[in-house]
Amino acid sequence: MAQLVAHLDAAHNLARWLLRNREGAEDAVQEAYLRACSHIKSFRGGDSRAWLLAIVRNCCYDRIRQGAARENTALDEDIHGAGVDTPTPETSLLRKQEVEGVRHALQQLPTDFREVLILREFEEMSYSQIAAVVQIPMGTVMSRLSRARQQLQQLVLASQSRS
Repeated sequence: MAQLVAHLDAAHNLARWLLRNREGAEDAVQEAYLRACSHIKSFRGGDSRAWLLAIVRNCCYDRIRQGAARENTALDEDIHGAGVDTPTPETSLLRKQEVEGVRHALQQLPTDFREVLILREFEEMSYSQIAAVVQIPMGTVMSRLSRARQQLQQLVLASQSRS
């Protein structure tokens, strides 16, 4: 059980990015931990983080299917903020605009692209761990990551050209 608590931040991060709202993410993580606790005896060892994040992902998709996720809710700045103080107001404003542009682009990605990108870049999971969480072949993980990065880059560049 203690090994599951160690992955609480990763669980919240994934849920927030999939559901796009804080309250729904908290509910999904709580539900996932309850499911994990009730099925802990079925855990056969291995990567507890991947096992838990797969449960979190399933809870999030259940909520999305039930219409509980609010797709157009903006992400909370204190959850996903840059976290870096800059020395001048001009630099701070430019940095904030860049972060907002990337955040907005991430929100526009299809869910299947967004989830593998979040797991790889934010949670620093390996391809095999992502494959276990998302329940797809490792080749599909690599393909989705490549396409997600390309789309993210295009969306960010499009956003910058409009500014």
